[in-house]
Parts: sequence; structure tokens; C-alpha cells
Amino acid sequence: MKYLVAGLGNIGDEYLNTRHNIGFSILDAWAKASNISFSDHRYGFISKAGYRGRSFVLLKPSTYMNLSGNAVNYWLKKEKIPVENLLVVVDDVSLPFGSIRLRPGGGDGGHNGLFHINSVLGHANYARLRFEIGSRFSEGRQVEYVLGEWAEDEREILNSRIELAVDMIKSFGFVGVELTMTRFNKKASPGDDEEQ
Repeated sequence: MKYLVAGLGNIGDEYLNTRHNIGFSILDAWAKASNISFSDHRYGFISKAGYRGRSFVLLKPSTYMNLSGNAVNYWLKKEKIPVENLLVVVDDVSLPFGSIRLRPGGGDGGHNGLFHINSVLGHANYARLRFEIGSRFSEGRQVEYVLGEWAEDEREILNSRIELAVDMIKSFGFVGVELTMTRFNKKASPGDDEEQ
């Protein structure tokens, strides 16, 4: 079984440690822990990982966030991966910082990367892992917030939340979206790491 995991973000050093790049950060953490690296290919940086007999193609699009659909569509076709084996890892501002939610589909929630993926694929019927970056911004300051770097108090728990996100991605490939949601979603809030 082969899966495409697309972690959304923007290329360039100026975006490296920003909230909007959490998709990149999660895939980078998996690659580092697995002693694998990314290489530059068409539409993105690619690495390949294995877990319990499953193969994962890890994609960090090089198209910038607003054109993420081009990279996702290309690599689905190139690797001959069915859309039901696609997981998009994305930042979200709906819940408190550090919450992580797996969903089997849904709208774009105002996220430009998801909007473009939906447009290119022609539907929104694919799984997405939403990493909540919080909403500590005043009216009109959302763009500045999501493109900003993590606050000091956020950094203190960021690595443990990223590790949990990687575990959820592996579980998605091994047991599927529904069982992973049942196992993780209610627990995947800050402070619940010990229960995993």
C-alpha cells in the first residue's frame, strides 16, 4: 500500500519557522527521525518512508501555498496513488494551539492551499490532518500571525505535538482514517500526550 502525504508550506528561508509551514515541519521531523532526506523534484521536495509494510511518499510542494494543488495532483498521478490514500497536513486557526484533528474530507476553511487542491482535484474528498496554530491575533492581523514565527511558549510544546502528528500520519496509513480518528482525535489536545 502506498500513500501520499503532502505537508503544506512555503519554500524559502523567510518562511522556515513560521506557523503556516507546520506541514513542512511535521514531514521534516519524520524524515529526521527516520534518517532519510528530501530531494528536489518537479513541483516539490520528495522523500520516501516506510512503516509496517506501508510506503509513504512525503511531499513538500515547491509551488508556494496558493498553488499546492499542482504538486499534489502531479505526485498522485506520478506515483499512481489513489486519492483515498492522500493525506494533506495543514495549519488551521479554528482550535487552540497544538490541537490536532484528522478529517476524512471537508471544505477549505479559508485555507488557500486546501482551496487550490480542491480546485485542481475537483473535489474535497481526501483526508487532511489539521494542526491548530491558535488564533491569538486581532482583527485584520491573521495573515501576519500565520506567517509569523512561533512564540516562546508555543515552542515549549511544539516538538511533542509534531511527534504526535507523525504518529497520527503513520496510523492513517496502517489502520485508516476512521480508526485513527477514533484513537487520536479526542486525545490530540495539548496536555494529553501521556495518554498515547
